[in-house]
Amino acid sequence: MKDPYCAVVTGQSLIRHDIRHVQDERFAEVKRFLQQGDVVFTNFESTILGKHGGWPTKGRYFGYSSAEVLDALQDIGFNALALANNHAFDLGAGGVLSTLEEVQERGFLHAGIGVDETDARELGRRRLGTSDVALLAIDAGPGPSSMYAENHTAFRPSRPGVNRLKTVRKIGVPDGHFRRLARLGGHLQSSPFELTNYAQPEDPPEVASDGELNFYGTVFTQAANFGRMVEVDQASASIHLSAIGQASARGDFVIAYLHHHHWEPGWQDVPRWVQTFARTCIDAGADVFVSHGAPVLQAMEVYNGSPIFYGLGNFLFHVHPDEVEWDPPEVWQSIVAACRYDASGTLEGIDLLPVVIGDLNDRIGSERGRLVPVPATGHVARDVLEGFASRSRAFGTGIEISGYSGRIVVPPARKFG
Repeated sequence: MKDPYCAVVTGQSLIRHDIRHVQDERFAEVKRFLQQGDVVFTNFESTILGKHGGWPTKGRYFGYSSAEVLDALQDIGFNALALANNHAFDLGAGGVLSTLEEVQERGFLHAGIGVDETDARELGRRRLGTSDVALLAIDAGPGPSSMYAENHTAFRPSRPGVNRLKTVRKIGVPDGHFRRLARLGGHLQSSPFELTNYAQPEDPPEVASDGELNFYGTVFTQAANFGRMVEVDQASASIHLSAIGQASARGDFVIAYLHHHHWEPGWQDVPRWVQTFARTCIDAGADVFVSHGAPVLQAMEVYNGSPIFYGLGNFLFHVHPDEVEWDPPEVWQSIVAACRYDASGTLEGIDLLPVVIGDLNDRIGSERGRLVPVPATGHVARDVLEGFASRSRAFGTGIEISGYSGRIVVPPARKFG
């Protein structure tokens, strides 16, 4: 690389409405901040209803978009999209195929879904600015197996779907409570056939013969203390890490993206398994790690000279007004980050723009008032930046706040290219 490079990353874009009509100088300021990037990245948190049709595959949290929202994302400045998330299969295989076609037609760098498992695993690759950029996008659930892409076998046809990082959630309980659960299962006359029936259309979760129990779909494991545990399938992870390594060896600028809904009880906290996996992606060769899922701004870390954004919350969030669970103000606040690299490929700093979706007095979920992000000002900007700084400080990352913006000065540790 011979020129400085800029990668801009945002919160997820759950977009249902074409927002190209919005005339707001504050939104224009956000767009200008994005458009300074050579690569401008978000997660497209939806699926397209197009010529391949589709039908709802879930209940309340179902959504889809028309293809014009992709034009709106391009108008904002995005040129790179992750497509692996919990809404990617909301219309089934038809939605996956329509989304692929519409995204490809517009020339986005994209990754995360495919016509089968092999296709879904492929890293997107495109030259953006002065660098070849590779994108890995994966979803870690929880979600039904039917949403994930599958290759054909002698007994099963292939299935379009989402690129999966296999994980298993287990609930740790102390020995006495574990034995009570086992006795309760006995009183209920729980049997393998019953557990199989109740698991449909899934297969029952696998359990270790000793120390684990499938209690009607939830795996409980003996532990010293109560706790939630998410285990990453190492065979699944190794496939994705190998792809990162191959792209890095080519000299690509590599973005690793993870979507998941294994949230902590405090949804701004970062799960330990995500911390471990993110650092492993950087060690494998990723230049940036970005995650979404929890609809709030979590922490960031600079690890070996590369940024890890553990949770960037929302950039666009077009939800139904009746979904009052999204009322908390932190759901509507985030940051946009511009990661700046010098001509040698070394990360030299990250500029932070705090944003809020809509105005504070707008009704939550309003189709008119909560359409687009604008720069946060006043105490809201300070609260967003100071909260982000506080959470990131626990990861050894310092953020300088000046007025209504922030900056991370990074000691050089590694470079790409």
